Amino acid sequence: MSDKSPAPAPRRARVRAPELIGEGGWLNTGGRNLTLADLRGKCVVVDFWTFCCINCLHVLDELRELEEKHRDTVVVVGVHSPKFAHEAEHRAVVDAVERYGVEHPVLDDPELATWKQYAVRAWPTLVVIDPEGYVVAQHAGEGHAHAIERLVEELESEHAAKGTLARGDGPYVPPEPEPTVLRFPGKALGLPGGHFLVSDTTRHQLVELAEDGETVVRRIGSGARGFADGDAAGATFSEPQGLALLDDGSVAVADTVNHALRRFDPASGEVTTLAGTGRQWWQGSPTAGPAREVDLSSPWDVAWWRGRVWIAMAGVHQLWAYDPADGTVSVTAGTTNEGLVDGPGEQAWFAQPSGLAATGDRLWIADSETSALRWVEPDGSVHTAVGTGLFDFGHRDGAAGQALLQHPLGVTALPDGSVAVSDTYNHALRRYDPATGEVTTLATDLREPSDAVTAGDDIVVVESARHRLTRLRLPEEAVRVASVAHRTQRAATEVAPGTLRLDVIFQAPAGQKLDTRYGPSTRLLVSSTPPGLLLGGAGAGTDLSRALELDPAVSEGVLHVSAMAASCDDDPANEYPACHVHQQDWGVPVRLSGSGANRLPLVLAGMDA
Repeated sequence: MSDKSPAPAPRRARVRAPELIGEGGWLNTGGRNLTLADLRGKCVVVDFWTFCCINCLHVLDELRELEEKHRDTVVVVGVHSPKFAHEAEHRAVVDAVERYGVEHPVLDDPELATWKQYAVRAWPTLVVIDPEGYVVAQHAGEGHAHAIERLVEELESEHAAKGTLARGDGPYVPPEPEPTVLRFPGKALGLPGGHFLVSDTTRHQLVELAEDGETVVRRIGSGARGFADGDAAGATFSEPQGLALLDDGSVAVADTVNHALRRFDPASGEVTTLAGTGRQWWQGSPTAGPAREVDLSSPWDVAWWRGRVWIAMAGVHQLWAYDPADGTVSVTAGTTNEGLVDGPGEQAWFAQPSGLAATGDRLWIADSETSALRWVEPDGSVHTAVGTGLFDFGHRDGAAGQALLQHPLGVTALPDGSVAVSDTYNHALRRYDPATGEVTTLATDLREPSDAVTAGDDIVVVESARHRLTRLRLPEEAVRVASVAHRTQRAATEVAPGTLRLDVIFQAPAGQKLDTRYGPSTRLLVSSTPPGLLLGGAGAGTDLSRALELDPAVSEGVLHVSAMAASCDDDPANEYPACHVHQQDWGVPVRLSGSGANRLPLVLAGMDA
């Protein structure tokens, strides 16, 4: 594909939208089962998501403004399509819908029935259905809200003229709130003196608890979603997560949805901003500089290590660091490619790093999407203790090379030199001992543990889905657990060995064109697991089409495809047009077969012909 804007495809292929079906049923509808017929007359945006996926969470935030602005004509319908075994549990989906403030109907589709009907290949994917029930657009990845809004405005005008637009309230029915002290807490920190500071994520606050872990001493933040500095009563956060005690007694806060690093002073109660602009980082943005001028992307946890605040930048699969000495922030490890690759920091791959714990000689990382425990050495090199990649997970103790985790979100340094892992989707607390290389289970029957802190001989676990802190005595012996191994249940795509044509379809939204003012406006990166699957075609380039050469001797694997396209408003009179970045990562399981396809189309934006 050239860097010139492609000839427009037929804008509205008349493809009837498949019905929305899922064994888990509907949420946020007051118990009502919806059909597409119930939504006739509305512009419907179907959001295929899964709650482990940071890109899906970004899209939830992108859609909030669209939902509010077009509340009487647009219905967003979430279709929850699980990756991990835990995500197929209905109770977990119910929790996630509340946890992330989803204010539209959600269909729980644990068997991926609707996913398959719509031929979806990636999380997140957005499908637009017009008021007459026809699919008119498909977008994969992030950055499409502006294009969808423009399409919605066209549909509103067209169908108002035809008399097929139905204005009025949609089918969303909010659930009843529950009166708990904490609501889906994320991370915790032990304060000097024995109190605990907890990020009360869904309520957009920090909460200081007494030594019992239950009694509220004070709340920090108004409780409204926002991004404002100020005193404890007036400051605002947006789904804060990680906390780290700094050497001056203040606390660094990963303010996740604000894409910011905040500072809380326990002595004065003041909240200030250390890093971030409130905008999400996109490809091409600066990766170093004055901290208040550099965009961040979903910082999930923080740790004080070797004189800097290290940041688990889940949104771009990297580690960053804030240097308080000169007030700068910079990337320290990771390429932004999603996967599990060790080596020098600038070459390593992560997948939603979500938990950090510092010891003298190592920075430990819970790398959630690869279900891995990893660490960084003082020289910046990255290593893996437990985990094999994006698609294998489970609950298995034993030698680290064979052990399995399931989407861990937290890691905690223990006094004996080992580390505890909050093995979130296994509802367990695990232990890795670097001295022996063994993984054991410390506790089970927790509910989505997301972090833990030591307190004397005890460990205090954040049971996020039970909305509480749970104190446990560190056991001397491991708990025996039956081994379970899983692979993602997505069906593999059958492809022919030899030459496979990869086409990433991108059609610039109406009224826009590819931005070629500063060079190529598209980027494509391809790799594979195992690496030997690709005999040719791996690497980076600017063309969105590429010939891949698959080794016939490798029967199956995963193609990792990362695509980006930048488009700007096509108005010659505007010297500074608004520009937008569209990007998506695909992990496509493939199986080589003589009868398989020789073309793999992936839709970034538009409709595949």
